[in-house]
Amino acid sequence: MNSVAFLLIAIITLAGALAAAALPRLIHAALSLVVAFVGVAASFFLLGAEFVGLVQVFVYVGAVAVLIVFTILLTRREVTGERGINWGGAIVALAVFGGLLWTILKTKSLALPAPQIEPLTVKRIGEALMTNYVWPLQCVGLVLTAALIGALVLVMEEKREEK
Repeated sequence: MNSVAFLLIAIITLAGALAAAALPRLIHAALSLVVAFVGVAASFFLLGAEFVGLVQVFVYVGAVAVLIVFTILLTRREVTGERGINWGGAIVALAVFGGLLWTILKTKSLALPAPQIEPLTVKRIGEALMTNYVWPLQCVGLVLTAALIGALVLVMEEKREEK
């Protein structure tokens, strides 16, 4: 059952990624990218990393993909001519894939069994964030808040200039 689920998730993820790279309409490519993101999240769930899978869904599917779709819809322009296949990009992609595959197959550590570790739960992640990493967490919160306030100030200045 695990093998069948993995193959199904891998096929869906690869189909979404290939469609995102090959479809001529940007909105269709962005929606295909959402399918690829969901496939990656499903593979995390299959591996037992529920927290990482949920972060994948929230951040990439819920935020990045929606941002991409809205950007495409707000800056829509019509394509005047038919695009051809980008053979240079395909050759570079195949070369990178071949190099990575060769490196993976030549690695000796693949023959070693993985060490047994205790599972990482959301509770343990929360405890670590609130004990050992509380200062970095607060600093990240401050940086994000400053970025949000800065974006609001920039938008408010642009609105005043328009009037």
